[in-house]
Amino acid sequence: MNPYLPSWEYVPDGEPHIFGERVYVFGSHDRAHGFVFCSEDYVCWSAPVEDLSDWRYEGVIYKKNSDPLNKRGHMVMYAPDVTLGSDGRFYLYYVLDKANVVSVAVCDTPAGEYQFYGYVHYANGTRLGEKDGDEPQFDPAVFTQGDTTYLYTGLGVIGDASRRGAMATVLAADMLTIVDAPVYIVPSGVCGEGTSFEGHEFFEAPSLRKIGDMYYFVYSSIHMTELCYATSSHPTRDFVYGGVLVSNCDLGISTYKPADKRTYPYGNNHGSIIEICGQWYVFYHRMTNDTWFSRQGCIELIEIAQDGTIKQVEMTSQGANGKPLSARGKYPAYTVCNLWNDSTPPPTKPAKVTQDGLGDGDETDCFIAEITDGTILGFKYFNCQDIKKITITTRAYGRGNFEVRTSPNGDILGTIPIVSANIWTEFSADITIPNGVHSLYFTYKGGGTPSLLAFEMG
Repeated sequence: MNPYLPSWEYVPDGEPHIFGERVYVFGSHDRAHGFVFCSEDYVCWSAPVEDLSDWRYEGVIYKKNSDPLNKRGHMVMYAPDVTLGSDGRFYLYYVLDKANVVSVAVCDTPAGEYQFYGYVHYANGTRLGEKDGDEPQFDPAVFTQGDTTYLYTGLGVIGDASRRGAMATVLAADMLTIVDAPVYIVPSGVCGEGTSFEGHEFFEAPSLRKIGDMYYFVYSSIHMTELCYATSSHPTRDFVYGGVLVSNCDLGISTYKPADKRTYPYGNNHGSIIEICGQWYVFYHRMTNDTWFSRQGCIELIEIAQDGTIKQVEMTSQGANGKPLSARGKYPAYTVCNLWNDSTPPPTKPAKVTQDGLGDGDETDCFIAEITDGTILGFKYFNCQDIKKITITTRAYGRGNFEVRTSPNGDILGTIPIVSANIWTEFSADITIPNGVHSLYFTYKGGGTPSLLAFEMG
């Protein structure tokens, strides 16, 4: 389900790669109740290619004070990427938040302990990002073919004409030395007028994949919430805008609400696509804890059409399952994929996915807190057969009803009354869900700010 890692783990900016028979996800590392992006050391999780529910913690793979520029650990490490070099070693690329250069670490195994290796530099030793005319480096992504590695970087700050867009730089077999200087492949917001990217120009989060003879450049657009893609027959030129892959607030989706309506707390986005056992997926992240600094990884299935195009997909609870979830049994509330409130005025504190505990390492499950009158909580999708009863588990001050629907504005199928509870307490009601595949929506009507831990159909 989504999120695909334990709910107390916050690994955004996920770059999935298959090495051997396992899928490894490399990302930055937030914490619960975060106060800044990427505050923790890099960790890695992996899963067998045949079972994306069986994620294994590989441990800390690189500490932020390993970089000579960051011995005091006063800088954070932004989104990384990893590639397998022609020498059979694994290379991790990253940028520190107060440095304009690309750092590289190396390891003999994909999820072992990486050691600092060096900085990407020109032939004369000048580091990329420090040469006259260089833009500051940001969000490195890497793609290796034979002895050549392509490095993609960039940050398209909105309104800043000095940031021209996503760059591609070609590296030698040593993984550090620049063979071909940076060229711009996708324009930033100030450079996109008249191009195929207009309205979806580059902001951040580059990533590259090759599908057949085509290169797919994945990136976060100026809207920040969406991951887009562009295609070309060459890795460093002629990219053309393709479309949106996923939005972490379902912006652009019109199947169950207006396309311009956000139905989950929005924020930046970063991820990529990957083929696993014949099926393509998009990895992305969502916001939690009422902040942009506590992001969790999610997965959705995507389909690549015969003409190479990819249609935008919804956020779901079912994630990588590829089919609706069984409507039997108990599900955690943190699998929510729609969470919003249309009340006027809006609530002072919006409902949020959060957890008890103070931060990284507190292995307590998440739940939904700060639910107020008018809050809508959506879960997708379930294969419902002979469902006659729904039980919810709530806590905290509140007195009202949870209305149950199969669409946000659909008919009320039943209500579950709740009262204040100092501990997690179950409340039930006899509610019949029509047979078939449905979403499940709970709308709270009442006072207080109850929390929701889980729900059960049966």
